[in-house]
Amino acid sequence: MAFQSLQGHLLIAREDMVDPNFARTVVFMLQHNEHGALGVVLNRPTDTPIADAWEQVSDTPCHATGLVHIGGPCEGPLMVIHVHPDHSQIDVMPGVHVATDQLDVQWLIEHSSAPTRYFVGYAGWEGGQLENEIAQGGWYTMPATIDHLFHAPDDLWEHVSSIARNGERYAGLPKKLIPKHPSNN
Repeated sequence: MAFQSLQGHLLIAREDMVDPNFARTVVFMLQHNEHGALGVVLNRPTDTPIADAWEQVSDTPCHATGLVHIGGPCEGPLMVIHVHPDHSQIDVMPGVHVATDQLDVQWLIEHSSAPTRYFVGYAGWEGGQLENEIAQGGWYTMPATIDHLFHAPDDLWEHVSSIARNGERYAGLPKKLIPKHPSNN
């Protein structure tokens, strides 16, 4: 079977996921190739406003709003998911970029009024590790949307895991047998 990248997709922890780092999480996949994978947890906000965290590391003004999120159990630089292609180190999917470079992060904090999300830490997997976890039934997957990233409901895991469960239930059926409205089945 050929490798299929999940870059730009969501990993949704299944209901029985016991790893405390990932139980009831939704991970946005920033990079994924044969050598490994990198993502950030979307639904683990801290109580720390971005402005408070920024004042700890810089004297420059902060125009960003929202909370800092715990991106995962691995330590790393501050990462920002945003929509500005000129301030990007990773182009994740059309219209969605990631900044880790200090000057790009500073520009986003000082100037951006467009949607952004700030993360400390990340989730990472070695080559083949994530594929094994998926094969063993640890994760649902689905393509991410702008709404998942920037306008997610407080109950993001409940919302997307329900969609993923229902999609999986009908995935093996021929499309002509799947009713337009499965509730009418």
